[in-house]
Amino acid sequence: MKITIFGTGYVGLVTGACLADVGHHVLCMDVDQGKIDKLKNGHIPIYEPGLESIVKHTVEAGRLAFTTDTKDAVAHGVLQFIAVGTPPDEDGSADLQYVTAVARAIGQYMDEYKVVVDKSTVPVGTGDRVKAAVRSELDKRGLELEFDVVSNPEFLKEGAAITDFMKPDRIIVGTDSERAKEVLHEVYYPFNRSHDRMIFMDIRSAELTKYAANSMLATKISFMNEIANLAERLGADIENVRRGIGSDPRIGYHFIYPGCGYGGSCFPKDVQALTRTARDCDYDSRLLNAVEAVNNAQKHVLFDKISHYFNGNLKGKVVGIWGLAFKPNTDDMREASSRALMQDLWNAGASVQAFDPEAMEETQRIFGDQPGLTLCGTKEQALKGADVLAICTEWKEFRSPDFAAIAATIKEPVVFDGRNLYEPDMLERHGMIYYAIGRGRNQFHGG
Repeated sequence: MKITIFGTGYVGLVTGACLADVGHHVLCMDVDQGKIDKLKNGHIPIYEPGLESIVKHTVEAGRLAFTTDTKDAVAHGVLQFIAVGTPPDEDGSADLQYVTAVARAIGQYMDEYKVVVDKSTVPVGTGDRVKAAVRSELDKRGLELEFDVVSNPEFLKEGAAITDFMKPDRIIVGTDSERAKEVLHEVYYPFNRSHDRMIFMDIRSAELTKYAANSMLATKISFMNEIANLAERLGADIENVRRGIGSDPRIGYHFIYPGCGYGGSCFPKDVQALTRTARDCDYDSRLLNAVEAVNNAQKHVLFDKISHYFNGNLKGKVVGIWGLAFKPNTDDMREASSRALMQDLWNAGASVQAFDPEAMEETQRIFGDQPGLTLCGTKEQALKGADVLAICTEWKEFRSPDFAAIAATIKEPVVFDGRNLYEPDMLERHGMIYYAIGRGRNQFHGG
């Protein structure tokens, strides 16, 4: 099939590349000429394992192309995927200006039946707004062309997006049109060969499903962080608790790892957007409000521990930080816990020496020549001259370090672990002091 993707960000580029990989002919459109030029030259603007090779071979095969020409993009595909950003407004609601702009463009240029697919994460009711925007432009042109609007939310985990797209748990499609159902069945046929993963429902339910899924996962994380904070005060070990409750199949082990808070482009934004939606329909979403509040506080836990260790006097101290991305296998630093920690440290008069396997360029872009920030080429360099070490991201290369070398390099043999990577006994055997999240003994809490 011929498919158009509006937006070459994380969702749009992964979607376009994967659809092209199974044989569809995909044209990705973006208003950013610089980004399109880079993509045409083989430069991928985001780090996602496996994405670069798929883009390269599908472009070479002639199944994936890029453009800034809106008219050509609308003409190309029967399917018009909207995968543009929906950043949060000041009140936490999703900003739909880019979504509606694409809808209007489709209405301005379409000359045959189209299926307009909302792939962006959008609030409940957006399908109606998209339909109205397309219809309004058609009315201006005096045309009575048929089209359908479909909600097809993405469920991609950064760092595992290719696998998630190629082997999805479910494919949610919100539509009341049998014609659109047939088109989407054809598009996703290659991903349904072993068994049918498609779940059809009405548009509003599909829109809510996306927000509900992310908010549920965020709730599990915040719940475990609450229990971890309680474990510290009670002298319990959250890792034992985690294994104990995770063995219950009704709970499971997914998303019950405590840490220094969740980040990224989805969970914070989607929880905020859903709480805003609840307020708009006069519902007080007390649980979601608490999920967000717990997470915001959790991002300062590492700083509280570091500050407590130095008796509140951090002026002139140097903290080595391992991990800047909000999670491993990505360079995404949106809402990353490392950002909160670094800002707290700078505000207290400390400086930072940081390393991340993939997010160094993004860190430089965000902070520029920030005083008190030194970006290091290796994790070992981040330790030289540092007073202590803090860990914000659970990259694999941090899991089995040379503890003796760490203890010999940093001025004080102290590790503040925001991801519970190590066993306390192991560090104690190396003569190190270890502060993690909810590990009971040798712990303290701030605030």
